[in-house]
Amino acid sequence: MRTSGKPRKTGLVFAAKLLQLELTPEKRVRLMQAYLGLKTWPDVLSALSALKEAGIRLAFLSNMTAQILEAGITHAGLEGVFAHVLSTDQIRAYKPEPRAYQMALDALQLQREEILFAAFAGWDAAGAKWFGYPTFWVNRLNLPGEELGVTPDAIGRDLTDVVRFVKTPR
Repeated sequence: MRTSGKPRKTGLVFAAKLLQLELTPEKRVRLMQAYLGLKTWPDVLSALSALKEAGIRLAFLSNMTAQILEAGITHAGLEGVFAHVLSTDQIRAYKPEPRAYQMALDALQLQREEILFAAFAGWDAAGAKWFGYPTFWVNRLNLPGEELGVTPDAIGRDLTDVVRFVKTPR
């Protein structure tokens, strides 16, 4: 439950218990602070710049809180790159729930087929595909595909592959 502006920590607490990790208040604070300073992959800035220069509107849809997203964007020097930064925390529905994916349609005022949903996680690409988005799985870790009954429209190793995919005529 959220109380007076404090960020929820239930997911973190659950994960620690599941993994049987001791999560002291000090460790929790250190871990949450680490999220505020995450670094981007080396290809991110150039790929996002190329997409933006091509006239593509970029949006970010994440299960992270708005505070963590804004801090990450600022830390990475990506201010002004995204037309929308959407946190599913705002609606208390988290991917892969359909209401989470609906946020992009509402914000961008586009149809599903007009959006390419690029996901880092295979389960997220599957959720977006179930929702009806064309999908690209950025499989940076070369993981096997999810066994969820759907496959992404395309798979690549990084955002450079997304740029190539978007710029390739179909």
